[in-house]
Amino acid sequence: MNDLSLRKCILEELEFQPEIDAANIGVSVEDGVVTLTGHVKSYAQKISAERAVKRVKGVRALAEEIQVRLERNAGTADDTIASRALKIIHWSCDVPEGDIKVIVQGGRITLEGEVDWQYQKETAEHSVRKLTGVTGVNNRLTLRPRLDVFDIQQRIEAALKRNAEVEAKDIRVKVEGDVVTLEGRVHLWRERQIAERAAWSVPGVSRVEDHLLLA
Repeated sequence: MNDLSLRKCILEELEFQPEIDAANIGVSVEDGVVTLTGHVKSYAQKISAERAVKRVKGVRALAEEIQVRLERNAGTADDTIASRALKIIHWSCDVPEGDIKVIVQGGRITLEGEVDWQYQKETAEHSVRKLTGVTGVNNRLTLRPRLDVFDIQQRIEAALKRNAEVEAKDIRVKVEGDVVTLEGRVHLWRERQIAERAAWSVPGVSRVEDHLLLA
């Protein structure tokens, strides 16, 4: 697919998503590398636009430069955002109270602290994205080191082989301590996400470096 056709597909996908107001989103494509510019009315729309583009076949990489511009009088005080963020995290995440700290400045949320699992880190971020007045989320949550780490590489490779959506033979898994590196090629962005998820699902992994290339 050439860049002109890919850009057309991306614009159609953005227009197709009901949760995205694509009127002020600009799209440029060069050799399969997509750049999104312009502005949207909420951080949730910004994330949705990024996800929509990644779903389009032919996208090799994405530079996301969309700004969040809240509607006039739509802003919410930082202390109110912080209070709501703590409540929604408590409701949605299986994390002891006090493990996650929330800092809000100018509508931008920063999450700090330690959790046991990657899904808890992801759930905490996802739960605060749609709060009114949020302009961005900086997830600094880290995973607590675990002592029951064994054979991380084999467990990740086995998980990849079980998944019908991934060509496991094209993915190389390297492990150094608690850091996992994924190398090789995949055909779709979703395959990268599945491979990353498989790596994060193994106890003891504190960082995943995704070097997978889109074929």
